Amino acid sequence: MRSAAPTGDGRPDDDTQVTAVPPRQRSEEGSTDSTAIRIVGLIGADRPSRVINARTPRRAEAEPPPEPPAPRRGWLDLAVCGGFALVAALLTIGLWPDPHTRQLALGGNDQVLSEWFLAYDARVYAGDFSLVTDRLNAPDGVNLLANASVILLGLLLGPVTLAFGAPVSFALAIGLNLAATAAAWYLLLARTVGTHRFAAAVGGLLAGFGPGMMSQANGHPHITAQWLVPALVWCVLRLSDPDRRHRTLTAALLGFLVTLQYHLGPEVLMITAIALLLFCAAYGAAAWPEARRRVGALGRGLGIAGGVAAVLLAYPLWLQFAGPQHVTGGPFSSYTFSLDAASVTTISPLALGGDRAAASLSTDPAEYNGFFGIPLLLAVAGITLWLWRRPVAVACAAAAAAMVVLALGPALTVDGEQTGVPLPFALVDGLPGVSAALPGRFALAAGPLFAVLIAIAIDTALALSTWARVIVPVAVLAALAPVAPTPLPTEERPAVPRYFTSGLWRGCAGDGGVLVPVPLPEPRRPESMRWAAAADAGFALPEGSFIGPYGEGGRASLGAFPRPTSLLLAQVADTGQVPAITDAQRADARADARLWRARCFVLAPQRNDAPLRETVERLLGSPPQRVADVDVWKLG
Repeated sequence: MRSAAPTGDGRPDDDTQVTAVPPRQRSEEGSTDSTAIRIVGLIGADRPSRVINARTPRRAEAEPPPEPPAPRRGWLDLAVCGGFALVAALLTIGLWPDPHTRQLALGGNDQVLSEWFLAYDARVYAGDFSLVTDRLNAPDGVNLLANASVILLGLLLGPVTLAFGAPVSFALAIGLNLAATAAAWYLLLARTVGTHRFAAAVGGLLAGFGPGMMSQANGHPHITAQWLVPALVWCVLRLSDPDRRHRTLTAALLGFLVTLQYHLGPEVLMITAIALLLFCAAYGAAAWPEARRRVGALGRGLGIAGGVAAVLLAYPLWLQFAGPQHVTGGPFSSYTFSLDAASVTTISPLALGGDRAAASLSTDPAEYNGFFGIPLLLAVAGITLWLWRRPVAVACAAAAAAMVVLALGPALTVDGEQTGVPLPFALVDGLPGVSAALPGRFALAAGPLFAVLIAIAIDTALALSTWARVIVPVAVLAALAPVAPTPLPTEERPAVPRYFTSGLWRGCAGDGGVLVPVPLPEPRRPESMRWAAAADAGFALPEGSFIGPYGEGGRASLGAFPRPTSLLLAQVADTGQVPAITDAQRADARADARLWRARCFVLAPQRNDAPLRETVERLLGSPPQRVADVDVWKLG
C-alpha cells in the first residue's frame, strides 16, 4: 500500500482505513434522429431499439450475416448464456474442490465477512428480518445497511446456505454474478440494441468478465452483482421514448428495480445513476433535437419511478443514515482508494497479458478497477473515431472517459506519486453517500460502456462488404486478448472445528447467546467469524470485522474499539508469549465478559494456541473443558 504524504492542500496524511477510536479519545450511425438513445428494450423483446440502431447505412453495405430463425434464437441465446456460466465456473474453479476449506488468495478476509453476511441473511427463512443485529459486535450490534451485507443475494441463496453452508453460497455468488452480468448485457445488446449475436456475445464477455469485474470478484460480491444494471438502463431509456405506452408500468418497474439493486449493492446503484446521467448529457450534446424530444417524457417517467423508490426505500434509507449504529462517511481515504493514472494504460495483473509488477499501482488486488491496457484503449478510441457520426458512440465514449476521470479521485496520482493536482472528484468528496464510496470504483462503469461501443462496432462491420467486415472483429478480439481473465487465485484454509459444524456450540451459547472466540475477531483477523457462519449465525460474537460508528467523532471505522482483554489476547496470538497476568487484567477480563454478556470463551486449534490457552486460564482462574476439538471455558 502506498503512503500518502502530508500536504498543505487539505489531504489526509493517513492512507489507511479509519480505525476505531476508544470513547476516551474521541473529541466531543444513420442520421442523428434515427440513431437515437435506446440501449435497451425489454430483454425478452427480440427487436432492435429505435434509439440505438446498431447499424449505420453505408454505400458499401452488404446484407448482414443471417440470424437464425426466430424459434432457434432462444436456444442460441440459452447456449451463449450457458457459455458464460461455463467461463465463470472455470474462473472460480479453485474454490470448488471444497468451498469450506478453500478461499480466495487475494481476498480471504473479505470472503470471511461475506460468508458471515450470507449466513445471517439466510435467517430470514427462520423469521428474523432484523436489519440491525447484535449477532456481531455484541452487545452494540451492527447496522446491515451500513455494510456490504448483500441482503438480496443472501435471500436468493438462502436455501443453498441453509442446506450446504455459506462457503458454497459464496462460491456460487462469485461465479453467478460474473455470468449473470455477462448474460444480461448480452441479451440487452442482442434483443434490444439489435446487434448481431456474435457482437453481443463479445460485449457481454467484456461487461461481465472485464478487468474491474475480475478484480472485484476477489471477495466483493456486492460490487460484482451487476446483473440488474442492464434492466435499469433499459427502463430509463424506454421511459425516454415519447411514443411508448404503459409508461407508468415501466416507471414503477424502474422504481422496483432500484429498490432491488439497493439491497444488492447501493454503491453499484449510485455508480450506475451517475454513468447514466453522463451518458444522457453527452447524448443530448451530440444530438440535441432528438434528445429535446425525449427529455420531457423521461423526466415524467423518472418522477414516477423516484416516487415508487422513495416509498419502498424510505425506511431502509432512514435506517442506513439515521438508525441505530449508522455511520457518517466511510472508513477509507478517497486519496488512497482512487485510480493511479498509470494504471489506466496498464494491463491488470490478474489478466492474461498482465504483469505482477503492475500490482504496485493499486492499493488492493480487489481494486484493480482501471487497468484497461493500451490495446483496449486504442480499440475504443478507434471505434469512437470510426463511428463519430453516431451519437450513441460519442455518448458511450464521453461517459466512460468522465467516469474514469472521477475514478482518479480528488487529486492526481501518477505512478505512485501524488501530484497534488486537484481533480473533479474533489467537488463531491465528502457528500452524503459519495463519501462512503471508493472513487476508484467509478471506473467500473467504463467496462459496460466500452462493451456497448465494441458490440456496435462489430455489428456495423459485419454488415459491410468491405475489408472492415473481417478486420474490425479481428482487431477488436486482438485488443481484448491481453485483458482476458485468468482463474481467481485460491488457497487452502483450515476447516471450521467440528464443535461448530455439529451444533455442540449450543451447550455453551444457546440460541443467540454470546460466544467469545480466542482471540476475538477483528478486521485484520476475522477467521473466527467463520465459526458463526458455520452455525448459521446462531450465536453472537463480540467485536468483529464490520463498518461501525467507532471512528473519531462517531465517523465510520473498521471494527469496534478493542477492549483490554481483546488487546491482550491479540498480543498473545501475535507473539506467542504469555505475559504476567495481573489482578487488574483479571478484573478487566471479568468486566469485559459482563459487557459482552458472554456465556463462554472458546479456543480452537491454531497457531500459538498453547500460550493462548495458558493466558485464558490465568485470566479466568480455571482450566478449560475439552469438547470435541475445542477448549471451552463456561462462565457463570
